[in-house]
Amino acid sequence: MPSILNSLKLLADPTRLRLLLLLSEEALSVAELQEILGMGQSRISTQLAQLRKARLVSDQRSGKNNIYSAQLDGELLEIALKAGAELAERKKDLASLHHILRKRKDRARNYFDELAGKFGRHYVPGRSWKALAEGLLKVLNFKVVADLGAGEGTLAQLLAQRAQHVIAVDHSGKMVAFGEKLAREHGLLNLEYRLGDIEAPPIDDGSVELAFLSQALHHAADPGQALREAHRILSPGGRLVVLDLLQHSFDKARELYADTHLGFAEVEIANLLETAGFSHVETGVVDREDSPPHFQTLLAVASK
Repeated sequence: MPSILNSLKLLADPTRLRLLLLLSEEALSVAELQEILGMGQSRISTQLAQLRKARLVSDQRSGKNNIYSAQLDGELLEIALKAGAELAERKKDLASLHHILRKRKDRARNYFDELAGKFGRHYVPGRSWKALAEGLLKVLNFKVVADLGAGEGTLAQLLAQRAQHVIAVDHSGKMVAFGEKLAREHGLLNLEYRLGDIEAPPIDDGSVELAFLSQALHHAADPGQALREAHRILSPGGRLVVLDLLQHSFDKARELYADTHLGFAEVEIANLLETAGFSHVETGVVDREDSPPHFQTLLAVASK
């Protein structure tokens, strides 16, 4: 039986308490704990080693990972739960855990990830992700679409080939002028450019069926506000697609690309979307660049 006095000392540390409470809900790997807590592998492993030594957690090998679970008796668990109620991070931890468990159940996603890994592995003349994406855009029917943080409007111009009306919003007057010029040259009369910020887009409430934030959210001063605004402009049942960078440590991106945030973790973007009012949130990492710093692309889709 674990020492009660030593157990209480260990529970007094907020990080160890968060770990124990999560593991009392579900057996988790170190990688999953990293994603939930937003902490480094070394820090989490050190804390788990202390908890395992005190026999408060146990681990079991599963494939390449160790899966950890809590070993708390009734009274100690009750104390931990009461202490956990005082932690400011508790609600966020539970929401992140919910997202992790939802990802586990997404068998279809794992299957399609495997398929995606095979696509393009061997050269086939004329086959590319770009060709596939343009083909899909041709058969999807949209009415009103918003491209938030559109830049020169490459995505907006592709969408305009099928949508009835596309609204491209950007905070740069030069980008808007350039996009308008391209739209005129290509006869895209249904493509409208508007000068504005993604944190306050000049679009009426509930007037859009589909909205995109493509590599724009990491430029926002307040990503949560940008997502709340996306929720505002969408009609009931409308959908949001977010394409952004997965969280990285290439700090030079702030200077080179004027990035405000160094990408987002999957759990972080899911929490931001749910806090903004979205439901049916799905996330996944859909691309990884071959060249350093090996940026990865995060995809999130959600409904209003």
